[in-house]
Amino acid sequence: MVKFRCVRSLAGVHAGVAILLAGAAGPAQAASPAGATDFQQVVADAADEFQVPEAVLLGVSHQASWWEGNGGRPSTLGGYGPMHLTDTTAGRAYPHRAGEGPVDSTGTADPSEHTLNAAAELIHVRPDRVRTDERDNVRAGAALLASYQKEATGTRPEDPGRWYAAVARYSQAGDRAGAAAYADAVYRSIRTGLVRTRKDGRRVVLPADPAVAPEKGQLSMLRLRRGIPRAAQAECPKTLACRFVPAAATNYQVASRPGNKIKINTIVIHDIEGSYQAGVSTFQDPASGVSAHYVMKSDGSQTTQMVADKDIAFHAGNYWVNMHSVGIEHEGFAARGATWFTPATYQATAELVRYLAQRFEVPLDRQHVIGHENVLTASATSVPGAHWDPGPYWDWNRFMALLSAPEKPEKQEKQEKPDGKDRWHRRDTVRPGEAVTIAPAFDRNVQTVQVCGTKLAAGAGRPTAGGAAGRSAAAGGGAAVECAPRTQPSNFLFVRTAPRHDAPLFPDPALHSGGAPGSDGISDWGSSVVTGQQFVVADQDGEWTAIWYAGRKAWFHDPQGLNTEPAPGARIIRPKPGSAAVPVYSTAYPRPDEYPGGLTPSTQKPLGFYTLPQGQAYVSTAPPQQTDDFFRATPTRAETVVTGSETYDVIQYNHRLALVRHQDTQ
Repeated sequence: MVKFRCVRSLAGVHAGVAILLAGAAGPAQAASPAGATDFQQVVADAADEFQVPEAVLLGVSHQASWWEGNGGRPSTLGGYGPMHLTDTTAGRAYPHRAGEGPVDSTGTADPSEHTLNAAAELIHVRPDRVRTDERDNVRAGAALLASYQKEATGTRPEDPGRWYAAVARYSQAGDRAGAAAYADAVYRSIRTGLVRTRKDGRRVVLPADPAVAPEKGQLSMLRLRRGIPRAAQAECPKTLACRFVPAAATNYQVASRPGNKIKINTIVIHDIEGSYQAGVSTFQDPASGVSAHYVMKSDGSQTTQMVADKDIAFHAGNYWVNMHSVGIEHEGFAARGATWFTPATYQATAELVRYLAQRFEVPLDRQHVIGHENVLTASATSVPGAHWDPGPYWDWNRFMALLSAPEKPEKQEKQEKPDGKDRWHRRDTVRPGEAVTIAPAFDRNVQTVQVCGTKLAAGAGRPTAGGAAGRSAAAGGGAAVECAPRTQPSNFLFVRTAPRHDAPLFPDPALHSGGAPGSDGISDWGSSVVTGQQFVVADQDGEWTAIWYAGRKAWFHDPQGLNTEPAPGARIIRPKPGSAAVPVYSTAYPRPDEYPGGLTPSTQKPLGFYTLPQGQAYVSTAPPQQTDDFFRATPTRAETVVTGSETYDVIQYNHRLALVRHQDTQ
């Protein structure tokens, strides 16, 4: 994550994928299916009111939001409601904090960033109602679609296939490729059909209509510019609109991975905390000292590769991790207003990750596809300030489902019975010493965090210690930071010092010295576990499960296994009998005596505040890793890889991954 001000724009959702509705067929203008839910009826009413084919309205809404209203909260593009109507001006009220980089103030007058206001005018309601009321949001989106259709063709035909121009324009893409990608995705959904249960438990159906034939020639009516030509050197799947814009030469290292025996085994997901263009510009700035291999535009319409995959980008705050990874940055802002990522973001990123995983044989699991928040920095002094993107609102359940079954993005539906009852009501008991995977259902896992903004006078709110309600003054009586609670579906669980809700939050020793408890601040990563992480069970007490975490027991609420799944295949490591507490590292460099003359050894030093004590056990997320280091080529020296004789185990130590010497464990 590189932090700066965010500006958002709405454009085409990238290629969509659909779950087939078995046995469903028929014309799109047919009556709504029997047992239609409230949302289904809202769409039917809006389609009738504005003479938009119901299939078109359902298809567009699914591509825009997966039929979700998200409680009136904005997406990373500044979009609201099931129709994802944009209002970036409202989002700009979120504060810019010192140290977050330059404020990006470009583009806010672009009409594509203000479709909500335009749509609200069409139905004669206030914009705030369109932001928060699902019925008016759908009505406004339907009215906007109808206006686009009328402007393009002068008609509002019943045939869904004749709405191609309106659907393409709804994307707000600035080029033909992005608009066509959006429209094609919508029409694929219409032809194959969709079924999904919303977060509120209500089922929505788009009946399949394979006879629909989109009139793609209508795209020329929009007079859009042609897309940026695909650069020959861009390493992307053919389905992505991808270009290559090189990062500043000082912001990465030229290498020849994996041909030089440095294996690429990790893909790191980031959130920029800013706009797409600001991310590209920052990585082009030699003074920034940072880069990523890819930058993803949130609407899915464009991907910029900035560092060749063979080269080492400076993206994770840990050079050894950088050596073995590819970094993907996303336009967005985890801490300043955005509360959900669009379908376009997940779909386009999933395509890129699948492509990279196939090329470099990276396992598609949460031990190898990780967030920046899972990476420990290389030095002990920088751990407290380690980045925590993509943050609590990246839906790992949905994203990993797209990776494992791209043809069925609604795979998480399988967590529910047809009657909507929770299928995770009970699991077999997991005993202490066995491994579990953290697995809360994202939509039902509602958590509250404190989000802090601009500096105010002393006495203003701060994250609350231990997660207790209320506010506390700034430490030392100095300037304080205004904080506000945010409660919504999240990808994490809080961990505590004892099996009760009022117990202090876990005090990670890198973040809270002197026995101070953890806090519920959104950036306090040391008191939480995230979907997909694996830990060893240390104890159980009623509805609470304890895991070994950062050198001691950490408890989280897990009634009847609601928030975990057994991990019977996990590799578990423990300190060797009779040994002292095992040192914990964040890198795996060779010993100094293993470096050739003339090369300065990298520092391999344990993190003093972390250890792996006797009696504890942790999940090793990968086979033992050989120590290695890299030195770029110079005019007098060829590229050099130093490989050591020792191996290290990568373990899920706390919220982040860590390393221990293999010879110290069993």
